[in-house]
Amino acid sequence: MWLWIVLGIVVVLFFIAILLYNRLVVLRNKKDNEWAQIDVQLKRRADLIPNLVETVKGYAKHESSTFEEVIQARNSLVSAKTPEEEIKKNNELTNAISKLFALAENYPDLKANQNFLSLQNDLKETEDKISMARQFYNDTVLTYNNQVEMVPTNIIASMFGFKKAAFFEVDESEKSVPKVSF
Repeated sequence: MWLWIVLGIVVVLFFIAILLYNRLVVLRNKKDNEWAQIDVQLKRRADLIPNLVETVKGYAKHESSTFEEVIQARNSLVSAKTPEEEIKKNNELTNAISKLFALAENYPDLKANQNFLSLQNDLKETEDKISMARQFYNDTVLTYNNQVEMVPTNIIASMFGFKKAAFFEVDESEKSVPKVSF
């Protein structure tokens, strides 16, 4: 009799472990999918950058250091290998792009150029999509990390090598309040 009770408890615990493991796998895959969505938008933005730089170059030939910084930041983002590296390189590219748009403010003809306006609009739309994808990714990472750390799934997570995921955080320079002067 006791053997059947112990065997029943072991079987129930086995099925609970399977359920917890499967939940962790689903969350990990969802997290990876959300990262892939961010990656698509980062790639789209990286593809827009060279066209934007070329358009601005025609108006501001003597501002080569800004162009080089933007292109270098774009290339380092494209060559990033890990999500953590992509997050860091994305923040660098965002800073470089903001310098490029600040530069464009000094050239009224450029601000009226249809190609520049179209590229600027495309970039704005892409930034909005990145922001939304970042929010979905961070929500998914929160759920995943909670499961990796909470009892009893933390036992299964540690047994099968599930690790906490990094959030897609904004660079400190982006958190500062922009200076506005009239």
